[in-house]
Amino acid sequence: MTAATDRAEKAAAAFAAPKGVPEYLPPDSAEFEHVRNTLIAAADRAGYGHIELPIFEDTGLYARGVGESTDVVSKEMYTFADRGDRSVTLRPEGTAGVVRAVIEHGLDRGGLPVKLRYAGPFFRYERPQAGRYRQLQQVGVEAIGVDDPALDAEVIAVADEGFTALGLTGYRLEITSLGDAECRPAYRALLQEFLAGLPLDEDTRRRAQINPLRVLDDKRPEVRAMMADAPLLIDHLSAASAEHHAAVKQHLDDLGVAYVENPRMVRGLDYYTKTTFEFVHDGLGAQSGIGGGGRYDGLMSVLGGQPLSGVGFGIGVDRTLLAARVEGLPIGDTARAEVFGVPLGAAARRRLVVIAAQLRRAGVRVDLAYGGRGLKGAMKSADRSGARYALVLGDRDLEAGTVGVKDLASGAQHAVALAGAVDELVGLLRGPAAADR
Repeated sequence: MTAATDRAEKAAAAFAAPKGVPEYLPPDSAEFEHVRNTLIAAADRAGYGHIELPIFEDTGLYARGVGESTDVVSKEMYTFADRGDRSVTLRPEGTAGVVRAVIEHGLDRGGLPVKLRYAGPFFRYERPQAGRYRQLQQVGVEAIGVDDPALDAEVIAVADEGFTALGLTGYRLEITSLGDAECRPAYRALLQEFLAGLPLDEDTRRRAQINPLRVLDDKRPEVRAMMADAPLLIDHLSAASAEHHAAVKQHLDDLGVAYVENPRMVRGLDYYTKTTFEFVHDGLGAQSGIGGGGRYDGLMSVLGGQPLSGVGFGIGVDRTLLAARVEGLPIGDTARAEVFGVPLGAAARRRLVVIAAQLRRAGVRVDLAYGGRGLKGAMKSADRSGARYALVLGDRDLEAGTVGVKDLASGAQHAVALAGAVDELVGLLRGPAAADR
């Protein structure tokens, strides 16, 4: 066996990440973290508290809460029997789990609305492509317990603020209303009457019987053509739904959040009522949606809770990151460290380990050259770390009680007293005010 053959066989036998699961590794993972944390920060500023959801739930939660006619439930869920022969499902979305937690822990018995935000991975068995993954990362918020168009507008504005804080400009907000319990039944009958006259395939006709709105969301060109003259719910809203929708738009106008009406929007989940919205970025091609959500007035009662309303969104972190890259935005600090220690000898390493710990306690990110590398190799590691400064310490420096501070951008180096190294670096990195603290 040749060496090349041996390497090929070892490579073929090596483990790899599951298909459709993106991994974020340094330095690119810093961009991912920045996008996620910026979206979370926008929710934090609006008073949304953190909730940590289970990765898997009882399958019935999603079948009832998301809707059996949706592609998510009928085609995309990762469902399996556990060792107790219970059917469980890796979470495909966040709203149903949040509502379940609110009911289970009685959060709806206190002050309303209950405002929660979450972040993490969600799972859907989809055909992998750019922006469409089997493990997708989301940031979401839910505001439960109050039916107020101002709250709808706040939720939308929080998402918009997150995108704006990242510097995104090439997206648009599309909104519509999916009505309420008063107007939905009459519209459903009207739409089903229209669909009955179309030559739909059996699978589509079966979905239409469960929820005819799903046909409006069909992406196939031939179905879209047949649906061109379909009645639209926005034209058949009840007086209350129309008033609610007008108020949401007025609040968005007041907040300076631009939007366009999209009366054919359905979204992929069955629980939406009234306000429904999606953020779209055309730079992403077919997978253009970077986030969306809406109001879900009946979901609490469907899952066994009080008949309280709710509104929320889910933003795709993966797709938002792709959108930022398409726009060429500088996102995140890819540097692993701000200061990199270069010890030349065992005694110098002991001293730099202590200085590194002191700097870290002062809030500075610090890394060291480990393994007894020489000056040339250690300085290469310092450059790769992205640090702004290197601390170079050898035996002669120890004898003199000094350490070299090297600016890795300019190459300039000066000596400072070992006892003052921490204050010196903090001052250089944070400014005089930081050094004085």
